[in-house]
Amino acid sequence: MRNFFYRLSSATARFMYGRNGGDQLNVALLVVYLAVCLLQAVFAGSQGVSALLHLLTLVIAAVVLFRMFSRNLEKRRGENARFLDWWYPIQCRFSGARQRRLDKEHKYFTCKTCKTICRVPAGKGKIEITCPKCGQKIIGRS
Repeated sequence: MRNFFYRLSSATARFMYGRNGGDQLNVALLVVYLAVCLLQAVFAGSQGVSALLHLLTLVIAAVVLFRMFSRNLEKRRGENARFLDWWYPIQCRFSGARQRRLDKEHKYFTCKTCKTICRVPAGKGKIEITCPKCGQKIIGRS
């Protein structure tokens, strides 16, 4: 039995050689696919909406499979790079907000003109901060 699974994994590896496989865009598409499947379950009573969501799940699944088995690596990598250029700032914004929320030793101020985030020690009372990027004065309570 072990020999069978070894041969199966070797055959799969040979088949996938030179193909795109899974990347970050495919993972995001799979998350969207699962979300649309959940919506389809919620709107199961409505014929029109359910049919539209079913069609959307089929299209997303076809795109995921096409991208996964595609041999045009240059185009798939370009698509993934464009997706990451769009997604990375959003991801950083959320992870940075989480880190700022967990940091109890500092207070964070956002500059009104250049949107730079300035960090100061907490518990210092009313302070005036000069933005290091644009020089704008920020007054706040730390």
